[in-house]
Amino acid sequence: MNINEFDFELPEELIAQQPLKERDQSRLLVMNTKEETIAHEQFHQIEDYLEAGDCLVLNNTKVWPARLIGEKKETGAGIEVLLLQQEGDKWETLVKPAKRVKPGTVVTFGDGRLTAECTKVLEHGGREMVFTYDGIFLEILQELGEMPLPPYIKEKLEDQDRYQTVYAEHYGSAAAPTAGLHFTTALLERLKAKGVRTAHLTLHVGLGTFRPVSAETVEEHDMHAEFYHLPQETAEILNETKSAGKRIIAVGTTSARTLETVAGKQENKFMEARGWTDIFIYPGYTFQGIDALLTNFHLPKSTLVMLVSALAGKEFLFRAYGEAIRERYRFFSFGDAMLIHSGGNNE
Repeated sequence: MNINEFDFELPEELIAQQPLKERDQSRLLVMNTKEETIAHEQFHQIEDYLEAGDCLVLNNTKVWPARLIGEKKETGAGIEVLLLQQEGDKWETLVKPAKRVKPGTVVTFGDGRLTAECTKVLEHGGREMVFTYDGIFLEILQELGEMPLPPYIKEKLEDQDRYQTVYAEHYGSAAAPTAGLHFTTALLERLKAKGVRTAHLTLHVGLGTFRPVSAETVEEHDMHAEFYHLPQETAEILNETKSAGKRIIAVGTTSARTLETVAGKQENKFMEARGWTDIFIYPGYTFQGIDALLTNFHLPKSTLVMLVSALAGKEFLFRAYGEAIRERYRFFSFGDAMLIHSGGNNE
């Protein structure tokens, strides 16, 4: 498949620059893939589409305040460093401007409270940086770092917590699992009272998720790897849900990719698992781990829009995207949501 099959025109003014005042007041486009119908709701009305025994699977990763603004020790030139992946005090990073940062370059942050030396130029153009500091790295990062918002968001985010889900727990992501940003604690409590179960897993989101596919065909694309952990408690809840004939609903493509990775290891049964996944889901894929998906609207020609096309059907998905554009839905990280399902429970 040519990647241009996953392209679409999006008016720039539909790219949401700020989150709404209330998380659950976003709009919700509901796609029923069995009936091929589209409904327009408010996000809090997701209650109407969930039944007792259904299980929402939430990614509890937490975004690092991973954007650091420093200066080159030798010259004082401004350098931006984005932390991607940690190995002790060594990090894989993206730096701007990259041409100023060669092996041996030292960058300082916060009047020298934190320093980083470039030790290697990486294949994708990133830099390996080794950090030195006194104290606890995360505490320093929380003081000096900024939330690494996607490049299509041009406005400053005043409340940093709005780029975290209300259930975020484990630091490790360079970007938020944005489908979960719509949930409030009160909404989750109402769903629990209705008998809807929740289960947590962790997938630390890397920036590779948002990189455009550079290959000409989908099949040639080399997918990035991300770390995941599906705990034993979650595996048990998922197995109980399947045994009862109820639905597993992934909240976000990150949860979906994790569930499909683990489901593929042992047919018809979930088990505790951790590791790195580079699963690439595109049309033609047969889903084993999920029955429905809650997600935001994604970038043209992205691996995420390919994943959603695999579940909804490409033609139906792009019909829904066209309707969302006509109805002036808000797109991308701070935008509105869509629920893709095939009707009631699989009883």
